[in-house]
Amino acid sequence: MYHTWMRYFTPGPVHHRLGLVCLGVGLQHGALPPVGPRTLDHHVAVVISAGTGWLRTPDGHTHPVTAPALLWLTPGIPHHYGAAPGSGWDEAFADFTGTAVTAYTELGYIQPDHPLVPLADTTAARTAIARIARAARRGNPLLEVETSAAVHELLVALRRARTTTGPDTDPVLTALARDAFLPLSVTQHAARHGMTPAELRTAVRRSAGCSPKDYLLGIRLGRAKELLAATELPVAAVARRVGYDDPAYFSRLFTRRVGTAPIRFRQHQGQAVPGGWSHHIPDPEHPPVIRSRPYA
Repeated sequence: MYHTWMRYFTPGPVHHRLGLVCLGVGLQHGALPPVGPRTLDHHVAVVISAGTGWLRTPDGHTHPVTAPALLWLTPGIPHHYGAAPGSGWDEAFADFTGTAVTAYTELGYIQPDHPLVPLADTTAARTAIARIARAARRGNPLLEVETSAAVHELLVALRRARTTTGPDTDPVLTALARDAFLPLSVTQHAARHGMTPAELRTAVRRSAGCSPKDYLLGIRLGRAKELLAATELPVAAVARRVGYDDPAYFSRLFTRRVGTAPIRFRQHQGQAVPGGWSHHIPDPEHPPVIRSRPYA
């Protein structure tokens, strides 16, 4: 016994320019019949929120699936999967395509090489799919735009739900965060972990969704913002404390990435830090609270 609801639609050319378009949505429960073997020309995110089953990959291996889990079905890659006989599973899925898929894949949000992904929780992902299902009611004039927005939301929710998300669960990210302010190149960081630069790039992109350079830069600039907003340290001193010996280079980099020069950032944030300036570097475990600003 199983229950199933699904709907498919065809967005027009203009809607494809949104970057992501939803092609279909479904909610299913129970001992569902197996899917495949088949090959699609678009992506599908299959979210398993309860139950067990199996996934057979193109190499002939059969992998057990235990909820909560995500199945990535990618274009041109054969797939074959199904719920366990008897109790089955709870499944929600969304079909999608679009030009933004390439960027999401490069950032690690979509993982073609990892068709089975353990999840910590499926609540946010199922909420996004439920939003697609509600938008898919017949006669909804906003269907394509609403479902496109929900696919973006779904990809973010799935990224957050991975069981390996966050530096607390990834030793490589933990070590990079610890050493972020040392004057080391990506190659030198990789060597400290016994990895090649390519291996480090793969590991960081898989866990953080970005390159090692961008991951380290995000930590450095975040710390620089704290020091600029909460102390009167000269910009050159701030630069040195976050790993840059050349203050001019730091200022150019900060301006390009943050959108304003370090001095202007400090002036803009000064009014938002209660209690005035401090000559002490803030405790990393208890950073100052900086109110949201246009340049933050």
